Amino acid sequence: MTKIEGLIAATFGTFHVDGSLDLDGIPHLVDKLVEDGVKGVFICGTNGEGPNLTVEERMAVAETYMRAAGKRLLVLVHVGHTSVAESRRLAAHAQQIGADAISAVAGFYFKPTSVNNLVECMAAIAAAAPDTPFYYYHIPALTGVGMDMVAFLELAEKKIPNLAGIKYTASTLHEYQACLNYGGGKFDVLFGYDELLLSALAVGAKGAIGSTYTFAAPMYQEVMRAFAAGDLPEAQRLQLRLVEMVRAFAKYPPIPAQRAIMGMLGYDLGRCRLPLEPLSAAQIEALKEELDSMSFFKDLKESRLSADKDA
Repeated sequence: MTKIEGLIAATFGTFHVDGSLDLDGIPHLVDKLVEDGVKGVFICGTNGEGPNLTVEERMAVAETYMRAAGKRLLVLVHVGHTSVAESRRLAAHAQQIGADAISAVAGFYFKPTSVNNLVECMAAIAAAAPDTPFYYYHIPALTGVGMDMVAFLELAEKKIPNLAGIKYTASTLHEYQACLNYGGGKFDVLFGYDELLLSALAVGAKGAIGSTYTFAAPMYQEVMRAFAAGDLPEAQRLQLRLVEMVRAFAKYPPIPAQRAIMGMLGYDLGRCRLPLEPLSAAQIEALKEELDSMSFFKDLKESRLSADKDA
């Protein structure tokens, strides 16, 4: 199985001011990500407000991304839903339009009661798109489902023929490392905590999916290059800049705050949907001032210029 190396941007939803879906904003965003050198997009997940969209809206978003990507980027479609039946609809649709992979979270209202129960749910979803690689989306902080992921792989490899791996969004690096090395490294385990990217690289990560890669990928790529070159002090310095960036926006609701950062960079994503609420004008200004004080925008610009020179 071909494993994904590099960064996958977990993109944000694009909406009009009234909260309705803005499909026209997607191609502009895709062009930016291609320029930033990311390997793909993860759509309709947490940051894309997938749970806040109707199934029909999610299908429309997926179709728009597929057209906009035009094989320039991998398109990973999140198909998780509180209803397995609706997840299956989304999975089948993703395969029909040629998505590169699908992924699903655990049920987060009626929750799986055991690893075996979780595997049964994921097997039912994956079976609706049997020719498309499937990644289980492990994000216990939001789903409340935090089972042993090595045990998941042990059972899932027998029941999910198209299992590609796990989108691992948790800070338990020891378990992440165990998953990476399970079965001689047979599965693709993509890391999902941006502020721990360097730590994940140290235990063997090659690919990562994250929200901040949507706007700060060139800075993370510098971390990866420094680590690959064996310059650990430089990688540490570069990662710390990004930890400080995350600490700045994490003082606010994280998705609205990151959407505000996108706005500061010239990408108006519209108004997020309830229960999410946009930052106030005062909050946006305070966040911008803090990011300016740590030279975030200057560093990002320099990282982009550096990447352009290397290209």
